[in-house]
Amino acid sequence: MKDIISITGIGSISPLGDTLEKVWKSYLDKEKHFISVKSFNGSLEATGSLDNTSSTLLDELRNSFSHYKNVDKTVLMGIYAGRQALKDARWKSGNHFGINMGSSRGATGLFEQYHSEFLDTKKAATLSSPTTTLGNIATWLSNDLQSKGPTISHSITCSTALHSITNGVAWLQSGMCDKFMVGGSEAPLTPFTIAQMKSLKIYTQSPEERYPCRTLDMNKQKNQMFLGEGAAVFCLEKGKQPGAKAYITGIGYATEPLKHNISISTNADCFQDSMKMAIGNETTETIDAIVMHAPGTIKGDLSEYNAIQAVFGNKKPLLTSNKWKIGHSFGASGALSIELAILMLQNQEFIEVPFSKVPIKTNTPLRNILVNAVGFGGNAVTVKLSIV
Repeated sequence: MKDIISITGIGSISPLGDTLEKVWKSYLDKEKHFISVKSFNGSLEATGSLDNTSSTLLDELRNSFSHYKNVDKTVLMGIYAGRQALKDARWKSGNHFGINMGSSRGATGLFEQYHSEFLDTKKAATLSSPTTTLGNIATWLSNDLQSKGPTISHSITCSTALHSITNGVAWLQSGMCDKFMVGGSEAPLTPFTIAQMKSLKIYTQSPEERYPCRTLDMNKQKNQMFLGEGAAVFCLEKGKQPGAKAYITGIGYATEPLKHNISISTNADCFQDSMKMAIGNETTETIDAIVMHAPGTIKGDLSEYNAIQAVFGNKKPLLTSNKWKIGHSFGASGALSIELAILMLQNQEFIEVPFSKVPIKTNTPLRNILVNAVGFGGNAVTVKLSIV
């Protein structure tokens, strides 16, 4: 990387909580997951849903402004997390800063609702187009915060949030912007979205188990991914800023030839390349931990682990993931993994996966952590976070 980038503000809302204090407390409860079982089309499914307190906060936000009554949950979560990040970074509404807010699916809840109404009435609702475009997440966040910089939305499947971060870094290093707000928001807990995942045979069929998603269990005999909702937003500034939460000291990205619509290669060549790029000229021994993408599928978890084995050999860093706790939030998942990495760096405590048999040494000081994400089609991103 040309310049170190400071993360000066964080905001999030997820099944873990709606403040950083709540989120860290949830992580410290190392045996507990935040999975609830809900009915979709008459079938009970495991989901990572917001708790009642967080849901009430979103209801209050929706009712605070007449235009917010018609937006999707992805927008509300993005606005909530964005406001938190702005406050945490001590930025001011109306300042000149860019926004890149990504989502894999966007307003899927509203889209399903409007499409159902269309099938019944043969007419499209007036607001069905503007409220379901992917760009309306970043646009509404920009409107809420009155930002005066560039406003960008994109979808790069499940690596969307990390791509958002790399794009923000590129803007800052280009000199075209001094501050950038980046992140991801996803509300995929809808009947059609869950049905799509079930049709791929990757959704957990055991919501009643103690751990419905056995992320990093390399011996599991069945796919155990489940979906969760949430948003996380970060304020980025160029250089080493006072009071920074952590520093971005490396970014990597790679793709690999598409062999199947949803899978990557056995040894995740894309992850190998993205991790090597993020590490840069440093040695692999400088990496203390990796927050893996690890969605809870047999092939997905194993291929990423194989990539780590290929890059690090027998001197692997500590390995963890948060998807066993909160599920896979698609485009927001990388941002929530970044949040976990920052909290581990700040508190100098590694959060283990309780049932994982992957060898770890927990007495290692945490200075540099890699965060991985990959999406359908093998587009991998790795972000290196440091405290220096």
